[in-house]
Amino acid sequence: MEVEQYRREREQEFQSKQQAAMGSQGNLSAEVEQATRRQVQGMQSSQQRNRERVLAQLLGMVCDVRPQVHPNYRIAA
Repeated sequence: MEVEQYRREREQEFQSKQQAAMGSQGNLSAEVEQATRRQVQGMQSSQQRNRERVLAQLLGMVCDVRPQVHPNYRIAA
């Protein structure tokens, strides 16, 4: 009977220590999740702000073609 009581006490101590350790990991994972969400929201808002400017820049580079002879081109005589 004493052995069983001792085992239950140790089991309760183990459970409380395990809960304390897992609780701190749970808080840590929640903090990481929040930080990740903030970073993703920041990237999305940055993308929304700069989307038009980047699109105009890309279209300007693609559509504004200036034909010219490459400096390394040699005319064969």
